[in-house]
Amino acid sequence: MKNLYLNNRLFFALFGVGFTYVLAFFFPVLMWIAHGVLVLILIVFIVDYMLLFNQKKAVQAQRILPEKLSNGDQNSIKIDLKNNYPFTIKTKVIDEIPFQFQKRDFNIERTIKPNKNMLFEYLLEPKERGEYSFGNLNVFVESPLGLVSRRFTYQKEAVLPSYPSFIHLRKYELMALQNEFLLGGIKKIRKLGHTMEFEQIKEYVPGDDVRTINWKATSKRNQLMVNQFQDEKSQRIFMLIDNGRTMQMPFNGLSLLDYSINATMALSHIILKKNDRAGMMTFSKKTEHKVAADNKSGQLKKISEALYNIQTNFFESDFSRLYQDVKYTVGQRSLILLFTNFETLDAVNRQMKYLRGIAKNHLLVIIFFKNAELQSLINTNPENIQEVYDEIIAEKFEYEKKLIIQELRKYGIYTVYTLPENLNIEVINKYLEIKARGIL
Repeated sequence: MKNLYLNNRLFFALFGVGFTYVLAFFFPVLMWIAHGVLVLILIVFIVDYMLLFNQKKAVQAQRILPEKLSNGDQNSIKIDLKNNYPFTIKTKVIDEIPFQFQKRDFNIERTIKPNKNMLFEYLLEPKERGEYSFGNLNVFVESPLGLVSRRFTYQKEAVLPSYPSFIHLRKYELMALQNEFLLGGIKKIRKLGHTMEFEQIKEYVPGDDVRTINWKATSKRNQLMVNQFQDEKSQRIFMLIDNGRTMQMPFNGLSLLDYSINATMALSHIILKKNDRAGMMTFSKKTEHKVAADNKSGQLKKISEALYNIQTNFFESDFSRLYQDVKYTVGQRSLILLFTNFETLDAVNRQMKYLRGIAKNHLLVIIFFKNAELQSLINTNPENIQEVYDEIIAEKFEYEKKLIIQELRKYGIYTVYTLPENLNIEVINKYLEIKARGIL
């Protein structure tokens, strides 16, 4: 009886009978009608109970989960329902989803014909990395009579890890194959010189660069021959992620650290597809979660496992320690992408000697973030003195960010200054630009 639930239809019917009994005090003829309706309700109740409980496996249900959740993305969760009853049933599915989503009113109602299957899905968007525990999958079934419901319970528990965003990796890969990304139009990158690896000598065709003509091969073959080049491979790309206190700032439910981790996953995928070597490390008071630069199979999984459960530690990041570790860990000249967040020019100047030290031996790109709220203040039309004051303060902070970019450029340090939601595309664009220009 623990799986038996009384529906509202039964309570409404009993309320009607009770009201009829009250009227019977004034109109005695209604007493027999009330008795008859009560007996009829009791008979229908017994029939409804027998219909629902006469089969042991009358309904089959299965929750179909992915191997892992992609942080910050819409993840599809599917439920497969089968009706083994010989009649049409109404179902209410209540899935006990992880508490992190804070959905207290989750339920899905479906009508399923006899001996039929129904597959439906819902979407979950995790905002934290870590483990997500699913509870019971509860299916409440009622017959066409609708007086009572029967509960079926399946899959008492399931635990899914939430990894850095990986769902859109394929999309970024297809876009990167053409060395261009769509962000308000196609960004074309002009190649500077020929700093590519030699691939082969081929016959000249109209459109080939005349500067690549190989005159020795031309004289031997008695026809124009040109050198063909390909992008340099096996270049080392390191991604350094600041997990100090400045990276805890949230935007659209995700912290700056989460955006940086997702961008690292997307960029690592492109780097490996370009046959370069991807590596990463995180830093705050010290460097940790190090993955050496490599392009072997399984490298992306290594990076994903290293980034799986990183959290901010609320310490002030030690760039002097970072400089020392990079100096002794990264021996060969590499492209280093540093994910951090500088809010003031003074903050940059305090770390400038360490950043210049890294840039002396490597190509350094610093990625930091626009404040979306400040951007909205700048783009509004102020209507009172308070709004004018807010806009002026926002423009002051924005101007200071531009000064930071100029100061870094003075020392040959590249920058990416972007909104968090555009981080993936902007970072991959910068990597493709550096590859195309051959400045590494």
